[in-house]
Amino acid sequence: MATGRWDAQSLRDSVSRVLGCGVPEAGRLTARLLALFDAGRPPRLAELIGFLYHDRFAQALLTATEGRWGGLILLDPPVMHPQPEALVTLPLPQLTCRKELATWLGLFDHELSWFADFAGQQARETRQALHHYRYQWLPKASGGWRLIEQPKPRLKAIQRQILREMLDSIAPHPCAHGFRRGRSSMSYVTPHIGKAAVLRMDLKDFFVSVPTARIAALFRTLGYPQPVAQVLRSLCTHALSPALAATGEHALSWAQRKRLQSKHLPQGAPTSPALANLCAWRLDCRLQGLAEHFGLDYTRYADDLALSGGRELLRLAPFVQGAIGAIAREEGFCVNHRKTRLQSKAQRQHLTGIVINQRPNLDRRAFDRLKATLFNCVRHGPASQNREGRSDFKAHLAGRVAHAGWLNPDKARRLRRLWEQIDWAD
Repeated sequence: MATGRWDAQSLRDSVSRVLGCGVPEAGRLTARLLALFDAGRPPRLAELIGFLYHDRFAQALLTATEGRWGGLILLDPPVMHPQPEALVTLPLPQLTCRKELATWLGLFDHELSWFADFAGQQARETRQALHHYRYQWLPKASGGWRLIEQPKPRLKAIQRQILREMLDSIAPHPCAHGFRRGRSSMSYVTPHIGKAAVLRMDLKDFFVSVPTARIAALFRTLGYPQPVAQVLRSLCTHALSPALAATGEHALSWAQRKRLQSKHLPQGAPTSPALANLCAWRLDCRLQGLAEHFGLDYTRYADDLALSGGRELLRLAPFVQGAIGAIAREEGFCVNHRKTRLQSKAQRQHLTGIVINQRPNLDRRAFDRLKATLFNCVRHGPASQNREGRSDFKAHLAGRVAHAGWLNPDKARRLRRLWEQIDWAD
C-alpha cells in the first residue's frame, strides 16, 4: 500500500490479491482507508500500520483470511505519487526507489547508506576523517555562539545536485525574501518604507528548529515514495558529534545541545536555506493571513519577521506579538522576544541594517564608521584598518562601499572618492 498508488482501484486490488478475499471485503477496507487518509498520496508507514493494527474491521479481515494468505508479499514496483496541481509541471527527476536515487546521484548502494547515515554513526563518531562535516563556532553580536556546519566536498556535491534539480524548481511563499533568486534585503524592506509603525521580530535558532518530519513530508509532496523521501531527508540533515564540536558548546543551553545532537538542518549546507523556506510555507501563510486581517504588510527574510501598518499597529502590537508567538510555536518555531522591536515613525526604523523611515538608506553611524575607515586607509594605509585579519580586506571593503552605493548613491560618491585615493600597494 505504501509504495503503490493511493487510489480506490489500486488499493482494492492490492488487498484482494494479498488476502485472497472477495472484492466487497477489499472495497470496504479501501473505503475506510480513503475516509481516514486523503486520496492521492499514501500516509506515513507508521500511520498506516497503526490503522491496520487498531481498526476492528481490518483485524477481523486479517483473522478470517489468515489461513489463505500465509504472509504473501506483493512484488509490484513502487511508483511516483501524484503531485499537487501547482507542481505537476516541475521537471523533477523520477525516482521510485533507493536504487534509482543512488544511480541518479552517481553513488553505489553502500555509499548512499554512508552519506545518509542510516546507522546514526555521525553523532557518535570521534574521528574527523570519517565525519561528513566540519564545524566552526562564530560568536553572535547579541551574545552566545552560532554553529556553522560545512559539509565536505562529496556530500556538498550531492546536496548541490538536490538543490539544483529539485528544490530550486519550487517557489517559496511570496512573503519569503531570503535565499531567493531575484529577492534581496531591499525587496524585504520595500513594503514597509514610510509606514507609521514597524514591528520587527526574530525566530530563535531558525534552521535547527525546522522539524525533520516536515522535510520528509516536503519530499513526499513532490511525489517521491516514503523510502526515497526518507533518504533525501537524511542526506540534507545532520546530527552533531559533541566530541568533534566541543568548542563553544559550553555556552549553549541543554535544549540547544539536544537539538544539535539530533537530526537537524545544518547551517552551512547548500540545501538548508531552500528547505527552511519551503518548510516555513504554512508559517508564512498564517502570518500573512494575520497581517491581512489587521490591514498590515508582512515579509520574512530568513529568521527576521517584519509587519508594518498605520498608527493602529501601535495599539494592537501586544496582541499581534502574542498571536505571532503562538502561531510560530504551533509551527515548530520559537520567537526570540528579546529582539522584538516596535518602531514608530518618530524613531529610526530599520530592518536588516537598512533605515526605512522615508526611503532605503544606510544607517548614519554605519556610514560614519565606513567613512572613517576609508579615510584612515588613505592616511595610514589599509593594513592599519584590517583589525579582524581578513584575508582579502580589499574585497571586503569594496563590498561595503558597493552596499552603501546600492542604498544611497548620493552618499556613495563621497565614499568612492576616498576609495580611489587608497594606495593598495602599501
